[in-house]
Amino acid sequence: MSGFYVTTPIYYVNAEPHLGHAYTTIVGDALSRWHRLLGDDVMYLTGTDEHGLKIRQAADAAGQTPQAFCDTIAPKFADAWTRLNITNDDFIRTTEPRHYAAVEELLQRCYDAGDIELDTYSGKYCVACEEYFTDEELLEDGLCPIHKRPVDHFEEENYFFRLSRFQDRLLKWYDEHPGVIKPEFRGNEALGLIRGGLRDFSVSRTSLDWGIPLPWDERHVAYVWFDALTNYLSATGFGDPSVDYTNRWPVDYHLIGKDIIRHHCVYWPAMLMSAGVDLPKGWAVGGWLLVDGEKMAKSTGNVVNPLDLIDVVGVDGFRYYVLAETSYGSDGDFSFEGLVGRYNSDLANNLGNLAARVATVVGKKCDGVGPAPRSDSPLAEAAANAVAGATSGWDAVAPSRALDATWGLIKATNAYLETNEPWKSEPGAEVNAVMGDALEALRIITILASPAVPQTSELIWQRLGLSGSVTDQRIPSDVEWGGYTGGAPVEKGTPLFPRIAS
Repeated sequence: MSGFYVTTPIYYVNAEPHLGHAYTTIVGDALSRWHRLLGDDVMYLTGTDEHGLKIRQAADAAGQTPQAFCDTIAPKFADAWTRLNITNDDFIRTTEPRHYAAVEELLQRCYDAGDIELDTYSGKYCVACEEYFTDEELLEDGLCPIHKRPVDHFEEENYFFRLSRFQDRLLKWYDEHPGVIKPEFRGNEALGLIRGGLRDFSVSRTSLDWGIPLPWDERHVAYVWFDALTNYLSATGFGDPSVDYTNRWPVDYHLIGKDIIRHHCVYWPAMLMSAGVDLPKGWAVGGWLLVDGEKMAKSTGNVVNPLDLIDVVGVDGFRYYVLAETSYGSDGDFSFEGLVGRYNSDLANNLGNLAARVATVVGKKCDGVGPAPRSDSPLAEAAANAVAGATSGWDAVAPSRALDATWGLIKATNAYLETNEPWKSEPGAEVNAVMGDALEALRIITILASPAVPQTSELIWQRLGLSGSVTDQRIPSDVEWGGYTGGAPVEKGTPLFPRIAS
């Protein structure tokens, strides 16, 4: 059994979970479920980022201490992920003792390596980004290019990480590890940032007390990136001498949004190099789910609550839309009409219709008992193609591609039934052959679709009278043609995806 470790960014607790948070978290969950089907020992990590100036400001506005404020918001993320059927194996909060220990260890290693030095910084700073900007990087009217709001002028004594020393080392490492950032065009963005020249960045604050003190100078607290990014190591036991963190590290994939490429693909590997820690095996960079062409943000008032949407299309309907609608890496444009349209077309008309049609015909023509498929079925090739396409898609962290391949088999099976029209035939060998083929295709579809629509897949599995659970199945052995032996009772049940009036 091989290990598989995947992370989401940790989410700021200055606001409640929104669709953008849900997007990355669902991608990570589906990828984790796929790797469990492969038989991998999966660790899926998500969590919350609870230090920094904007958390202090949000807490002050709420009339609470920063810790009390975090304690009210962080559980809302954990609860949201439970409602979205997220199977994270760990949920880390940056206010936990294990995280403090990991941050202190990483900081001390980089300081001992001579890559952290005291200096004074004067510059323009966006609180929302937790980032300094040069005049050239700001918009023409001096606004932050991400949040389009005024920046503040800060000047204070900071410790700095000497990122400028790592340009050649980073370029050499990326040259030796092609394809570690997916999709490729996002990797090119990271390389462009490195080739454009690297500025040293602040790793501490004296004007703020809400953070982790530097182990060698407690007048300073750790500034955002050494604090936030280290969570990925904290969860492996890094900083605890009784734990071998390399049992999980290096991570297989950091799932991140395109706006934090600089921090994850430039700062983070340089920090790890300095500390003598192995670099990640991969990053998968997603675009934004836009609303009316704008990134979701509390400041713009266009935040979409994912829990509102599951009341309309169900958990699996929402999960499927998030995974299938947008090519991972590119921006998507969320709309309610698009959500309902894809639900009706792909789930109600295709998967739901196929499951209902198969169960209805088996009930009427086969006495409710599923017949065995033919070994030389016309659907066998379509099934093999779907397995290959789904495998390729998930391997590339391209959920929409994987689901396109899976839905290709759904469409092929529906077309096969339309061509043969078993509902018009008398019970007998011919109907049994067609329905056995359709049942076997549906069994394979159920496994392949389960990372995206786990509850529905489990329900179909039970209605087909199959033993165990979908999660017990393994790829590739259990998606080879011929696994359905027949003889089990098939139940129709209520509609899986009732159509929604659009």
